[in-house]
Amino acid sequence: MPTYEYFCEDCGDFSALRPMSARNEACPCPHCGTAAYRVMLSAPTLATMDSTSRSAHATNERAAHTPMTSAEYAARHKHGPGCGCCGGKPSKATLRAPDGSKAFPTKRPWMISH
Repeated sequence: MPTYEYFCEDCGDFSALRPMSARNEACPCPHCGTAAYRVMLSAPTLATMDSTSRSAHATNERAAHTPMTSAEYAARHKHGPGCGCCGGKPSKATLRAPDGSKAFPTKRPWMISH
């Protein structure tokens, strides 16, 4: 829900969370209760985005035009490529199931072994 600014003749300006459909209607002042009219002192803001989402949006916005630096990459990926703990892939090239069948998690799924 957006935050809008209103001006009370007695108390001054204040912000209120209002639905967009009621943005131009008079809002009661939180201090004295009189009807206050809407003013535009700054741009309207949305107050519902949590910090995790805001951080993700900022990362995506930055990634659209600025790649990670080598220092940022090194800080995020502490071990080299192929690492089983932070690379996402297991370190072994072949996994054996209890029935004797083999799986190759680091290979391309369309490749067939001999």
